[in-house]
Amino acid sequence: MASEAQDISMESSPAPPTDEPMYGGYSRFEIELEFVQSLANPFYLNHLASQKLLTQPAFIAYLAYLQYWTKPPYLKYLTYPGPTLKHLELLQEERFRQDIMSPDLVQKLVEDEMKASVQWHRTD
Repeated sequence: MASEAQDISMESSPAPPTDEPMYGGYSRFEIELEFVQSLANPFYLNHLASQKLLTQPAFIAYLAYLQYWTKPPYLKYLTYPGPTLKHLELLQEERFRQDIMSPDLVQKLVEDEMKASVQWHRTD
């Protein structure tokens, strides 16, 4: 009763054909989703500030453009919508873009996120 084994391809299935251009194998949607979600990390925000990106008009305009993530249908794709959207909103303010250089503010944001996470788990 030997059954013939079939070779199973380990390659991922091909991406559906699309007219959207790809950048390094990723769509603009995927790249922007990954970037906007990285804004949930206070240490990354501090890094952006230390690289002087938060003072560049083009980058500030890009942050304003990313506000579309705050609305459906895009909102549902965010893994951590709370801190992601909170930081995206704060980054619209010049004062915050300056203050995020402070390690004290970074630490406060981390602590606030930890407290929010603990509170969220307690309500279940």
